Amino acid sequence: MRLEPSEEQVLLKDMLGRLLQDRYGFEQRRQYGREPAGFSDGIWAAYAELGLLGIGFSEEEGGIGGGAAEVMIVAERLGAHLTLEPWIETVVTAGSFLRRGGSAGQCAARIPAIVAGGHRMSFAQAERQSRYTLHDVTTTATRVADGWLLDGEKIHVVNADSAGEFIVTARISGNRRDRDGIAVFMVGADTPGVGISPYATVDGRRAGIVRFGGVAVSDADRLGEAGEALPLVEAAVDETLAAQAAEALGSMQAALDMTVEYVKARTQFGRPIGSFQVVQHRASEMLAAAEQARSMVLLSAMMARCEARDDRRRAISAAKVELCRAARFIGEQAVQLHGGIGLTMEYAVGHHLKHLKALEVAYGDGDHHLQALVELGGPFAGE
Repeated sequence: MRLEPSEEQVLLKDMLGRLLQDRYGFEQRRQYGREPAGFSDGIWAAYAELGLLGIGFSEEEGGIGGGAAEVMIVAERLGAHLTLEPWIETVVTAGSFLRRGGSAGQCAARIPAIVAGGHRMSFAQAERQSRYTLHDVTTTATRVADGWLLDGEKIHVVNADSAGEFIVTARISGNRRDRDGIAVFMVGADTPGVGISPYATVDGRRAGIVRFGGVAVSDADRLGEAGEALPLVEAAVDETLAAQAAEALGSMQAALDMTVEYVKARTQFGRPIGSFQVVQHRASEMLAAAEQARSMVLLSAMMARCEARDDRRRAISAAKVELCRAARFIGEQAVQLHGGIGLTMEYAVGHHLKHLKALEVAYGDGDHHLQALVELGGPFAGE
């Protein structure tokens, strides 16, 4: 992975930056959140026009190519503007499942529609008892003559009420926490037996509980091998975590920039509070935390598509541990240095803190990933 951006990457960053600067101000974001889908269909169409929905898909598949570096650039920009659209869920998470486990027919039926902006997908994995364990699955897929019947419930499915299709983990054999016996299916949101209960999340986005009651699916709807799909799930989640790390970095940097501008302008005792040494020290600590987080985001981006499972998971978990520490520190200090205004709904910095809190617990908090690092022998095991 190049550390210096190419001309194409600079163009991508500038092009997306101009779009968001013009059309994704804080007040505009609040309006988008009140739309039926919980985000802007117009902005989603603009993403499609710019080719952002084709990043990660090859030109042969109908995309524009690009890899982890391009995903990081886009996710960081989206995080800086607190965008509401499910770009990571559709392009990164679903894209990983299709790229790694989809047949030629499955990819041909979905990827062009995703790239054109006409199809959105969401990953339905978490259950009430599973916490952060990807292989803790009680949703069942029962074999019948013409396919499978899905029964179970998934919680916190991002943008459940606007997704056209769900990627669902289900157990076809074994006990609740067995690593074997897991299958992955693609289920249309309008399939008979699918029930969706949407709700708002703490950071202003949308999610939902999705219930499957005797939902009929066929082998043509299955991704990967039946009963051996956990590696596919782990790889997709790791790519998602790397993209979310970049999104968190963008949000942290935006909160830091807002704070620096505020302390330069806010006066107390006849002088800007940014002139006080204690405030300068606090801002410098925030900057140091952001730069340390950036280095770990780069590591996670470089390793996101690594085929060596333990090496990839080790890097992703190490990045998540650092991101959780930095996100909490920067978000909380940004609100504190702003004072009361930082807690209001009318000011963006508090929303950055909420979004960082939401990203902190997505697919495992810092304690979970620290334990994962211990089990993997530490961040540099085998070197």
